Amino acid sequence: MTGIVLWVGDRDVPSNYYQLEFSYMLYSDVCKEKDIYDWSVVDRVLKDVASRGHQAVLRFRYTYPGKSCAVPAYIKALPDYEETKGKSEGRNTTFPDWRHPELQRFHMEFYRRFADRYDNDPRIAFLETGFGLWAEYHIYDGPFIPGRTFPSKEFQAEFLTAMGKWFINTPWLISIDAADSKYGPFTDMPEVLGVQFGNFDDSFMCEDHDGYNHDGWMFFGADRYKTAPGGGEFSYYTDYDQKHCLDRKGLHGRIFEDEVAKYHLTFIIGNDQPGFQKWPRIVEASQSMGYRFCIKDFLVKAGDGASVCVANTGVAPIYYDAFVDVDGVKGDYNLRNLMPGDSLWVKVPNPSVSSTPSLSISCSRLVPGQKIEYEADVK
Repeated sequence: MTGIVLWVGDRDVPSNYYQLEFSYMLYSDVCKEKDIYDWSVVDRVLKDVASRGHQAVLRFRYTYPGKSCAVPAYIKALPDYEETKGKSEGRNTTFPDWRHPELQRFHMEFYRRFADRYDNDPRIAFLETGFGLWAEYHIYDGPFIPGRTFPSKEFQAEFLTAMGKWFINTPWLISIDAADSKYGPFTDMPEVLGVQFGNFDDSFMCEDHDGYNHDGWMFFGADRYKTAPGGGEFSYYTDYDQKHCLDRKGLHGRIFEDEVAKYHLTFIIGNDQPGFQKWPRIVEASQSMGYRFCIKDFLVKAGDGASVCVANTGVAPIYYDAFVDVDGVKGDYNLRNLMPGDSLWVKVPNPSVSSTPSLSISCSRLVPGQKIEYEADVK
């Protein structure tokens, strides 16, 4: 559930070099007729990803430069639904008609049903959502018309609040671009900041990251990582950004691992990195992200159980329930509450613990072939 993310696809590299795969998804692929949902396209992606012992990061989108809008066909056929055509990145692009009540109703219903079906599915690590281009919460190039090509702030607030109720187990994220009051509802309705969502940054390591991007992260709170994940994608502003974002000497005066620690990142999309970096460097960079458990001490008392001193030496917590396990018995502390830099003793009440006990970290949010590894520093 951590590290550099590649786009969905079978690659000729060992599967343990990366653990997460990203896929855009289209609303129109799941629903074509009112109230009829065919989730097979989602299931195929999840099955494919899990077959490699990986988990998915999914993002549904309506709008993509140069493409038709992915609104369900039955909505497009309504006589009073009118999409907007315009240029984005120099390409003909269509934008949804957010004035229409049926699009709003569908959008809410889609995510409610998605949560009902997938909220407990271990094949999904994280869900990203949003509006505008690439669902990244902006229309920086194209016809931005509030309430028409981009949903009203009132609808956004209703949607985000509902998401916080529907998704109990799967962490979901929105772009830091939602901090901009031009797009997001939070300046006008600050109570929505209380919803437990994470953030993703689609231009991580760009030259101007210390300005706009940093302000976006801080808008949502420096401590948000304690309850919701941070993610993103390496900057595509320039080819130079992509080629050098993982250079050991850094990019634009910043070193990737330092930025990971600064923003407590758990994952980042870096699909092009195998073309620019060798796999040992990609793995090293991946392991700088998210949680990192270290066993500092391990005591066993016959007829009683075990006590384990565990530390989180990473930059973020784990966002799913996880427990120290000794000979098949779970400890009494949920490791998702162990913050970076913290350590504590965990009691494992197992009277039948063996003289050569086996220690693992159990988590129900894993697919076959995955396990949560740890470091051990026990003398």
